[in-house]
Amino acid sequence: MTYTEQHLTETIEVVRQLDAAKIEQMAHELAALREREGRLFFLGVGGSAGNCSHAVNDFRKIVGIEAYAPTDNVSELTARTNDEGWHTIFREWLIGSRLTAKDAVFVFSVGGGNLAKNISPNLVGALQLAKERGARIFGVVGRDGGYTGQVGDVVVVVPTVNAENVTPHSEAFQAVVWHLLVSHPALKARQTKWESTAP
Repeated sequence: MTYTEQHLTETIEVVRQLDAAKIEQMAHELAALREREGRLFFLGVGGSAGNCSHAVNDFRKIVGIEAYAPTDNVSELTARTNDEGWHTIFREWLIGSRLTAKDAVFVFSVGGGNLAKNISPNLVGALQLAKERGARIFGVVGRDGGYTGQVGDVVVVVPTVNAENVTPHSEAFQAVVWHLLVSHPALKARQTKWESTAP
């Protein structure tokens, strides 16, 4: 078997093991968020931060939910990192955004945050604030879900089918899940361009 065949076989297995019921629950929770006019804050680092930017676009444009990601403003992100420290950046940004119980935080992460291992402590601090303020917590994460999996309201854990490929599968399936969500009949409010031009 070539590596390409192996990777694609693993991808098929991840799809088979995904928790469809959790994704369905997430769709209806996000519809409720829109109904109460809550905001959606996407948090992620590395490749997951790039996914956050794309998801913000889709949830704003297709779904009609007011959505933001702190990593879209590199000036504020680097100023906070420089002045306050990396571990506080998302928490302080959410404080500045006046996070309330009407809102939700949506984490994209491979590990979900782990203070004991000093992995993504910025996510942990943000989620602690979200819990304090009563905001809903969603996530698409890998491995065992980490802190996000422990405290989140609806968290999809991307199954580990090969420990050597946790990161690529986790980040790829963040995109699969959010594209499923913005296409879901409970959420999709506007037609996407290519589908609207079909004969």
